[in-house]
Amino acid sequence: MCDFDKIVERASTGALKWSGNILEKKFGNRDALPMWIADMDFKTAEPVIRALKERAEHGIFGYSENSDEFFQSCVDWQRKRNGWEISKEWILFSQGVVPALNKIVGALCKKGDGVIVQSPVYYPFYSAIKSNGCMVADNPLRETEQGYEMDFEGLEKLAKATENKLLILCNPHNPVGRAWKEDELRRLGKICFENGVKVVVDEIHADLVYKPRKHLSFGSLGDEFAQNSVICTAPSKTFNIAGLQVSDIIAPNPEIRDVLVKVFTDHPNSFASVAQVAAYTEGEEWLAKMLEYVEGNLRYIEGFLKERLPKVKFRVPEATYLAWLDFRAYGLSQEELKKKMALDTGVALDDGEIFGAGGIGFLRLNGACPRSVIQDAMLRMEKIFK
Repeated sequence: MCDFDKIVERASTGALKWSGNILEKKFGNRDALPMWIADMDFKTAEPVIRALKERAEHGIFGYSENSDEFFQSCVDWQRKRNGWEISKEWILFSQGVVPALNKIVGALCKKGDGVIVQSPVYYPFYSAIKSNGCMVADNPLRETEQGYEMDFEGLEKLAKATENKLLILCNPHNPVGRAWKEDELRRLGKICFENGVKVVVDEIHADLVYKPRKHLSFGSLGDEFAQNSVICTAPSKTFNIAGLQVSDIIAPNPEIRDVLVKVFTDHPNSFASVAQVAAYTEGEEWLAKMLEYVEGNLRYIEGFLKERLPKVKFRVPEATYLAWLDFRAYGLSQEELKKKMALDTGVALDDGEIFGAGGIGFLRLNGACPRSVIQDAMLRMEKIFK
């Protein structure tokens, strides 16, 4: 079992998160403590490591294709984790969810079409839309005392506009950490279905949900929802294997799938399929322990801020390992906030502004790291912001 308290040196491995050159370019501080990009600082599950070693020992790494075992592992995982019965024929392989989003928007929309998003949201959504010559139709989330909520009245107006053809839903939501409830998903799905808007769902954080919440896959709500959607899933965030470039794009509707098959022509690298099969068949024990540990990190952040930096507002997320930190009480411009954090505090966090409307005054912290790193970051923040 993985020791989540152990510090694993990553800079020498070419890790993007820990690259001094990247930290210098993005944050102006090559020595900053990197808590930005969403990958973990934990070793993956031992069954995955073992399977990759066995594959490496074969010694030949030519062109590959996905095995029947690969597709079956996704089918079994969806049934076991989400109670959703899917067919292997529905699954399209992609080298990542972000490349898949780019291909889906390009395949299902034409230039000038509108694509609805719910900001502040995962920033590659915007580039997937704009790079295909489409327009961003923003349906900003509402901030309430209970957390973020969907603006259904605004969504209905956008869905009725004939130029808007697609909605990209983040479920669970990155960066605000909502695990959407059934009534919320059903209401969104009904609005989109009735107005001819297809739904593309990024469910890459589906396995990272904290009790008592439970992930509900959009496609599992019923045939009407499944047939009007494309569900993007992956083991990458769950098991910290994003660098292996493996994801499963689930398209239940045969007409939609026939369109996507023409653009989903990726083949896996020699290790992608092996890693997914091992993760999905033998990785649940590691996943449970990791979630328990990371939730402890997030609770630690909550307690520290309440006691020692109460001007920084934070709500423990229902899902993801990401902390959405609200610094608006300090009255700083976004540029001032970023510089103060990266240069004075020496902690590299994602800029809230890149997530779109509602991100000004926020920074996103990656809590999937040893507890000692979290403690270090909090003490650095206290020293400067107190």
